[in-house]
Amino acid sequence: MDLPTAPPVIEALARRAHGDLGYPAWLDLPNAGPLAEAFAERMAARYGWSPNPSHVRAFCDINQSLQVLLNVWTRPGDGVALHTPAYHPFLGTLQVMERPLVPIQAEPDGDSWRFVLPGDLTGCRVLLLVNPHNPTGRVLTREELEELAELAERHDLLVIADEIHADLTFAPNQHIPFATIAPERTVTLTSATKAFNLGGIRCSVAHLGHEGVRKALAAQPPFLFGSANLFGVEATVAAWRHGDAWLGEVVALLDRNRRAIGERLPSSVYGYRMPQATYLAWLHVGREGMAEVIERQAKVLLNDGAAFGPGGAEYVRLNFATSEAILDEILRRLARIA
Repeated sequence: MDLPTAPPVIEALARRAHGDLGYPAWLDLPNAGPLAEAFAERMAARYGWSPNPSHVRAFCDINQSLQVLLNVWTRPGDGVALHTPAYHPFLGTLQVMERPLVPIQAEPDGDSWRFVLPGDLTGCRVLLLVNPHNPTGRVLTREELEELAELAERHDLLVIADEIHADLTFAPNQHIPFATIAPERTVTLTSATKAFNLGGIRCSVAHLGHEGVRKALAAQPPFLFGSANLFGVEATVAAWRHGDAWLGEVVALLDRNRRAIGERLPSSVYGYRMPQATYLAWLHVGREGMAEVIERQAKVLLNDGAAFGPGGAEYVRLNFATSEAILDEILRRLARIA
């Protein structure tokens, strides 16, 4: 996000930088001690879920944790069901690791989206759930999540739930952790990096509700996947415990911005369904290659939807996490080339 860092995070990092940079007491704990505790506190306070801190594992980011999980739980050729269009690094992971994609395709549904469940899940071992969804911004309802849980139970799927955008959900929509619906089948991935604009701290958590996955990870060499960074843990704990006032202001700004897009962009050129969460607008431009045209003509850099896999070729993704003035300039330029 094009926004300043939350003051509690800056203060926590400054205290650590001017204090002890030696080995922390939690260094050899796979869940990084205070990180797991802060995660459990936040889930209970915001979402009514009380995860077991001892089932938390610290990683540097969501992509690493996904690759580790696929490595210990699946083999090349095992299918992974994923809502598409999809976060492109996940698609790259599946391709490189030779885990075939089983699309759960998004289709326009009024002013939002619906996802069509696949009829054939033969050979599929994992459901990779991104909720809130990137790039559409869709927040799945309890009914939809329960349908996915039934699907996972019927086909004996491990559910890896990426919920990194949960704190950026706009009212009246509500984020429901998948682990509250299928606790023993779910691994939950999250981080403070999206909601608190901390992408560079390289710190995330995985809550391992699935006993088999816990055992599979415990069987690996203890230092194979690295350990949590001291500053990453400090920043994350500070954000989760003391950053909600800052976050509230950010969500208000993003709410204003997502509405401005609908008001300012010509609907005849930019098909727009207002996201229910995230700071990402998924814009239908009607033909392939428009991101390059827009960059050349309007000097606005958008993500090419083709990178997001099935269903993305005629779309572009706009990051609207910026100031009102900059977004207004972006929208003025986009409207001009319509």
